[in-house]
Amino acid sequence: MTRLPIDDAIPALLSAVKRERQAVLMAPPGAGKTTRVPLAMLDHVAGRIVMLEPRRLAARAAAQRMAATLGERVGETVGFRIRGEAKVSKTTRIEVVTEGILTRMVQSDPELSGVGAVIFDEFHERSLNADLGLALCLEIRGALREDLVLVAMSATLDAQPVADLMGAPVVVSEGRSFPVETRWLDRPLPARARLEAEVADLVGRAARETEGSILVFLPGEGEIRRVQGMLEGRLGCPVLPLYGALPPARQAEALEPGEGRRVVLATAIAETSLTIPDIRVVVDAGRARRARFDPGSGMSRLVTEKVTRAEAAQRAGRAGRVAPGVAYRLWTRGEEGALAAFPDPEIASADLAPLALELAQWGAQDLPFLTPPPGPALFEAQALLRDLGALDAGGAITAHGRRLAALPLHPRLGHMLERAGAQAAPLAALMGERDPLRGAGCDLALRLAAISGRRDLPAAPDMGALGRIRDEARRLSRGRGQGPEMSPGAMAALAYPDRIGLRRPGDDPRWLLSGGRGAAMAANDALAGARLIVATDLSDDVPEAKIRMAARIEEAELREIFAERIEEVALCDWSKRENRVVARLQERLGAIALSDRIWRDAPEETVARAMLTGVRQLGLRPSPAAERFRARVMLVRAGGADLPDMSDAALMETLEDWLLPFLGNVRSAGDWKGFDLLGPWKAMLDWGQSQTLDREAPPGFTTPLGRQVPIDYGGAVPEVSLRLQEVFGVTRHPSVGGTPLKMTLLSPAGRPVQVTDDLPGFWASSYADVRRDMRGRYPRHPWPEDPTEAAPTLRAKPRGR
Repeated sequence: MTRLPIDDAIPALLSAVKRERQAVLMAPPGAGKTTRVPLAMLDHVAGRIVMLEPRRLAARAAAQRMAATLGERVGETVGFRIRGEAKVSKTTRIEVVTEGILTRMVQSDPELSGVGAVIFDEFHERSLNADLGLALCLEIRGALREDLVLVAMSATLDAQPVADLMGAPVVVSEGRSFPVETRWLDRPLPARARLEAEVADLVGRAARETEGSILVFLPGEGEIRRVQGMLEGRLGCPVLPLYGALPPARQAEALEPGEGRRVVLATAIAETSLTIPDIRVVVDAGRARRARFDPGSGMSRLVTEKVTRAEAAQRAGRAGRVAPGVAYRLWTRGEEGALAAFPDPEIASADLAPLALELAQWGAQDLPFLTPPPGPALFEAQALLRDLGALDAGGAITAHGRRLAALPLHPRLGHMLERAGAQAAPLAALMGERDPLRGAGCDLALRLAAISGRRDLPAAPDMGALGRIRDEARRLSRGRGQGPEMSPGAMAALAYPDRIGLRRPGDDPRWLLSGGRGAAMAANDALAGARLIVATDLSDDVPEAKIRMAARIEEAELREIFAERIEEVALCDWSKRENRVVARLQERLGAIALSDRIWRDAPEETVARAMLTGVRQLGLRPSPAAERFRARVMLVRAGGADLPDMSDAALMETLEDWLLPFLGNVRSAGDWKGFDLLGPWKAMLDWGQSQTLDREAPPGFTTPLGRQVPIDYGGAVPEVSLRLQEVFGVTRHPSVGGTPLKMTLLSPAGRPVQVTDDLPGFWASSYADVRRDMRGRYPRHPWPEDPTEAAPTLRAKPRGR
């Protein structure tokens, strides 16, 4: 057996396993850890060894390589289990499984009976299922199985945080590699450059400049197929694809040694999980597919992103396994500095509904995660699960939720399949795949027609996607009853109860969704006139989402499916648009109103409370009399009296206390404009406070003649205006609330002649000048030399006297 770099580290690994029952193994890509470590542990672990692989292709290939090492067939000592395929037997000691399989094993048997060790291969990829699997196994090891061996293996991960989480030693394999020369582009690609064409050209350049087989990294199957079509017959050597959905026999062509040069077009699976023989050259397109939460579909979707520097280094390293190599990168050296250092863990950005369901089934939320799930995203996921009936109001998993957890589907799609039966299988498969009928408008029914084989379609279908959807639909429908006949819209509503849309009034095709969001579609779309739809795919545009895929649904169907959720709601609110209180009775499904009518007998207090919102919008509008009253209160309050705070801020904050009882007939902005605040403000004072107010800041000044003159409290000090002759004989200046009353003394014609807050001082000084000026103008009015001795008067001498 050929010696591999990992062989030097295996004794230290086995020693750590024996001593600590756990370890973190750091080994570079190609060191041989995937196929050598499980075999080396066979004689040191009691029970089966379960090894997790992030991809089906890698799981199958690893099992085949280990079985070949033992001279056996797959399914004997070494087997594998992936979605839809399993090769294991009673004699199987090593099971290579994809990550979701481990979660099912743990949930069905929390003690992992018969399992002696769990190995997490390629843990640096930080998939959501790997993070969950490790957290569950650590919980099991701490509570139930202290003998359980745990090993995390990684090519690039910073090992110390994982080791700290596990409490495990770190074992390092130095590996072995040859130098790799990196060649970048001279200039950035044009903005409109086609990725596949640029990759094909770069592969052609690499073939001319180098020797040996070439490994090309592309983001997915579609790009691989297109580049393969561009390269075949152009290089004079075989061009072989390698991706997860490829049949095993075709995968073997790329994974087995061959004669002469060849070009392998692979996805990111070739970074670390697989060893492809004879590679001397790497061409990196600089793209990777990652699972990201897609708000449009409400689930995680694979999106194409730029690679990180760590991923680019791993890919380049593939060229230096057997001899010095060359790595070509489809970006410039300057652009490399803008790449992220490492990919984010999937748990930080993925849809957490499946994780929330697993946690609820496990019965714990505080598992030892390397990266804890973000709180807001987890809260949203739990809300969705409650909406689907998978969790109860307290967050505990329901019987329905347990059935959903057992399905290899997103909870949305599992719920639809459980409720609708086998007829929903094509729709569930469609929603888990990319759109096979792009450019055909929004109607979901057209996609289902394409799946069923209809040919008169408005756009050419993606036959590869259709084939995958049909295969998945057959698998999902196996052993499942048909259920009552349902339209595509009704089935979609089961999966998307938060995406049921009611068309808004107007010509533009816009809908309010039951989850509260707004959405729109192109005016020429076939669904543009539909009153009710279910939006299964949305853009994340703001403020309104764009509908990419939807199905029509009838109200009768909604009422049948969601009979228990539709509730009659009495609404009485202030309408900013109408500037009035609007009272209505509605039948609501979430945020949408299936029926809406006027609430004619809304209680007076309910209307008044809604009007308070209008008052907060419109603001206080005191009459002059009310403003004078408030000024009096604020003056006396400032002097230390126990009177209420009537500042705008205080009044707005306590509207409900002082205004609510007076709003019985106020329902609109017009009513509020004519409403006098004087009454409510006076009612804020009790009898004693009113007496204090009238004493300290009376509403008017009583002149020596007994006439009441209103006092203006709107300025800095109280002020009164009156005829100069009316205060003859006053030798002490009047005051209000301890403040001298500002007096504007008027001529007989009502024009100001003097403003004073010291009447005795005025009599002794300026009065003489005023008298001299006024006598000539108003000879019929008295202007005594000594006003302090004169009697007050408002009368003038009769004419002719």
